Amino acid sequence: MATIAVAGTGYVGLVSGACLADFGNTVICVDNNQKKIDNLNKGMIPIYEPGLDDVVKRNVASGRLSFTVDMASAVRSSEVVFIAVGTPPADDGSADLTYVEAVAREIARTMNGYKVVVDKSTVPIGTGKRVRAWMQDELARRADKQDHSFDVVSNPEFLREGSAVQDFMHPDRVVIGCESEKAGTVMKDVYRSLYINETPFIETNVETAEMIKYASNSFLAVKITFINEVANLCEKVGANVLDVAKAMGRDGRIGGKFLHPGPGYGGSCFPKDTRAMAQIGRDASEPLSIVETTIEANERQKERMVTKIENGLGGKGSLTGKTIAVLGLAFKPNTDDMREAPALSILPELVARGATLRVCDPASREEASWRLESIQDSLHWCENEYDTMKNADALVLMTEWNQYRNLDLDRVRSLLAKPVFFDLRNVYKRKDLEQKGFTFFGVGQ
Repeated sequence: MATIAVAGTGYVGLVSGACLADFGNTVICVDNNQKKIDNLNKGMIPIYEPGLDDVVKRNVASGRLSFTVDMASAVRSSEVVFIAVGTPPADDGSADLTYVEAVAREIARTMNGYKVVVDKSTVPIGTGKRVRAWMQDELARRADKQDHSFDVVSNPEFLREGSAVQDFMHPDRVVIGCESEKAGTVMKDVYRSLYINETPFIETNVETAEMIKYASNSFLAVKITFINEVANLCEKVGANVLDVAKAMGRDGRIGGKFLHPGPGYGGSCFPKDTRAMAQIGRDASEPLSIVETTIEANERQKERMVTKIENGLGGKGSLTGKTIAVLGLAFKPNTDDMREAPALSILPELVARGATLRVCDPASREEASWRLESIQDSLHWCENEYDTMKNADALVLMTEWNQYRNLDLDRVRSLLAKPVFFDLRNVYKRKDLEQKGFTFFGVGQ
């Protein structure tokens, strides 16, 4: 087993570090945020991710997982260094590699022998070459002129928020992009637990591995957007998108995953990666028209949800003075992540059109509060789902947390001032709601 340093204790870095330790490796997670490291050393996990706290606790107790701000020591102690820092979108949609460059240069300044440097962050095609160039530049500046050899590897992550631990432990595939047999052997040792269990390994060059990540996420975003547009058409022609999606999903060439219509995709990956992919295409003079259209259509889908709610309550101007109950704000269940969540577009527009909001979410209140600070005077946080509904003129199901999937519909009806239910995730069946006396609005039904 390997000794590994992981630079960055954000979502990808912390999950990767903890799970790699669970595979039997010795892992040192590094971050320049002293408070975050202090909290991790106290057992305080900075993100909401089911099962992660148990993995961290177990591997800290075993001595395989530790946390530090001392990057130099971590690099010198390790043969493999994962770069798992943020790559936020720049103004043009491309990925900002400032943090990746800083880590690459720090590795070169402090390395004491052969290292395998692994890009775990989602990075544009060609970043592996840039990491190598940054490191070679720093090595040339060092006073000691020893031959510190290294290899750069691309090992993209495919983690779904809310099930990241499961995804890391039982992946569909492990992608390893490298240029040397030595680095490939080291990476197989890192993932030995998966390799001996015959998990599919895709071994390719660095650029191809980088492309696989962007192509995968862009395709899934296209699939979501396609079924959303089909849902919109179903509403106009009297078809039911749930049956359409079910039938499509039975086709082995299509598959049923990501054929769930809703208010649009969000989160830390799809919006950022589709924009970056589109920018990569433009930079290479090979525009990706499908991806470009997907980005535009996803924004329209969020706007469409606002119009759906307004029309359902009486048409233009009908939201003035209305109180709307909103269940769920995070971009998906089992996470507190609010990045690019549809709620961030939909809720401010409802307020702009005159509505007051009563909201709740099991995990995202802290993050949602500052992200929605501009509408805080019209946003009232409630203790639970039923408290949210009291005297509201309508109920909007925004995020399909499990506790919202089996609501006491009689109680819901008694609490609402008007029995109007907007199910933006198609959790409930129209006939069930209408039998209970609700006016029901789904997506594509």
